[in-house]
Amino acid sequence: MLRFIGYRTLVMLTTLLVISLLVFVIIQLPPGDYLTTYMAELQAEGETNTAEKIAFLKELYGLDRPLPVQYLSWIAGFPFGNFGYSFEYGLPVADVIGDRLFLTLLLNFATVLFVYLVAFPVGMFVAVRQHTLWDRGLTFAGYLGLATPNFLLALILLYLANALFGVSIGGLMDPAYADEPWTSAKIISVMAHLVVPVFVIGLSGTAAMIQRLRANLVDELRRPHVVAARARGLPERKIIRKYALRPALNPFISDIGDLLPQIVSGSVLISVIMSLPTTGPMLLSALRSQDMYLAGSFLMFLAFLTVAGMLVSDIVLALVDPRIRLTGQRR
Repeated sequence: MLRFIGYRTLVMLTTLLVISLLVFVIIQLPPGDYLTTYMAELQAEGETNTAEKIAFLKELYGLDRPLPVQYLSWIAGFPFGNFGYSFEYGLPVADVIGDRLFLTLLLNFATVLFVYLVAFPVGMFVAVRQHTLWDRGLTFAGYLGLATPNFLLALILLYLANALFGVSIGGLMDPAYADEPWTSAKIISVMAHLVVPVFVIGLSGTAAMIQRLRANLVDELRRPHVVAARARGLPERKIIRKYALRPALNPFISDIGDLLPQIVSGSVLISVIMSLPTTGPMLLSALRSQDMYLAGSFLMFLAFLTVAGMLVSDIVLALVDPRIRLTGQRR
């Protein structure tokens, strides 16, 4: 098992290295850069000696060096928390991200937890009660969840909260705690404000998970060995737990790798609508202003979530399903 984990970790790091190269190339593709745009703004304002100023800034930030040197300098700082310099904010990227990265991780993992805690029991419930009123009702509700855009749901909830109760459900904490240090009161405020965005972002994923688990479990319950176990008089709960549930969980577990980046990318628009202080709105701003190192760091964050989710799903699958061989065997 340790050998398998070590191999998968090595593959993850290699994949991240390749992705970092692709990200760096992509953020260099658009013509010009932030400093070029900045120079055009200075010239429009009537400033002189803009060329000398831009040349000084490029030398200061290393943008006058060859691209391979810039890439190696950028990627070498990642293990030490140095993600480059944000030109738009005039600060290192690590300082600009600040609490936003923590709040983004908190929101994403809370959403993943919500998806699995709701989808697992509901998916099992409707699978063992196929074609009943509960099955049809919850399946219909799941289709509604899949069909409802999360940004539309966010707008509806914002309107209803303001119209009916006169309160704003935007943000991830009370405005009074925005610039305050972390205290128990601030943590409680964050937890209270997490409920609505977690529900909005996780609804479609939960509905999809319920349908997937239901379909897998219904298929497993029709397998010959399950029918034979039922004919031998085994209790239904034992049949579901021992013979049907474990193989039905494989796609459910493997979705961890896809769910994390989907939640992050899907939460960008929700963060803008609900004024959430996460990395989503800042990523959009960095892409518009061509703040290359800030945008590249966010893209690497998404890539890390993807490959880390894949690693976790592979390890859990190997633990849950003994049919998955951890190492190849010679025939």
